[in-house]
Amino acid sequence: MFKGTPKIVAQRREEIVNACEQLYQTMNFKDITLKEIGKVTSFSRPTIYNYFQTKEEIFLALYEREYSRWNAELKRILDSEEPCTREQLAQKIARSLESRAQLLKLLAMNNYDMEENSRAEMLADFKRAYGASLKLFRSILEKYCPEMSEEAVAHTMYVFFPFMFGIYPYTSVTDKQKTAMEEAEVDYQYQSIYELTYHCLTKLLEV
Repeated sequence: MFKGTPKIVAQRREEIVNACEQLYQTMNFKDITLKEIGKVTSFSRPTIYNYFQTKEEIFLALYEREYSRWNAELKRILDSEEPCTREQLAQKIARSLESRAQLLKLLAMNNYDMEENSRAEMLADFKRAYGASLKLFRSILEKYCPEMSEEAVAHTMYVFFPFMFGIYPYTSVTDKQKTAMEEAEVDYQYQSIYELTYHCLTKLLEV
C-alpha cells in the first residue's frame, strides 16, 4: 500500500475505482484489465499496484461503493416519518433498486472469484457494506411491518437478497439475446427492474 497521506490515498483509490466504473459502462468484466484502467487514470499502471493488487480488488471496491449508495437509499426509507403500507413499502424498495442498475449488474457476476482474488482486509470492507444493507433492510421490515414474526422477517430477507442476484439478467437483455429467445420460440414477458422487484416484494410481504 502506498505510504502517502490518507487524503492522497483516498483520492487515488477513488480515481481508480471511478476509472473502473467508467469502463464497466461499455466493457465486460473479462475485458477490463489493469492496463485498461491505467489508461483512464492520471497516473501510470504500475502506480495502481500501490492501492490494489488485482483487478478483482478494484471491482470489489466498486461493489462496496454501490452497496453504500443503496444503503443511503434504504436509510432514507427507514428514517421517513410518513405512514407506509406494505404495498407502499414494496414500491419504495423497488424504486431504490431502480436507480442501482450497476449494483445489480455486479451482483450478477461470479462473486466467488472476485472475493477469492481479493485481500482479506478489502473483503472485510466489502462485507461491512453488505452487512449494513442486511441490517437496514431488517430494520425497515421491523418498522413498517411490526406484526411480522422474527421467522417471517428472516424468511423475507433470505429470499429477497438472493433474488437480487438475478434481477439484472432478467431485466437487461441485449438485442442478441432477444433474437435468440424469438428463434427458440420462448415466450418471455420482459419486465423493468422496478416491476420485477415490486412483484417479488408484494409476494414476500403478502400485499
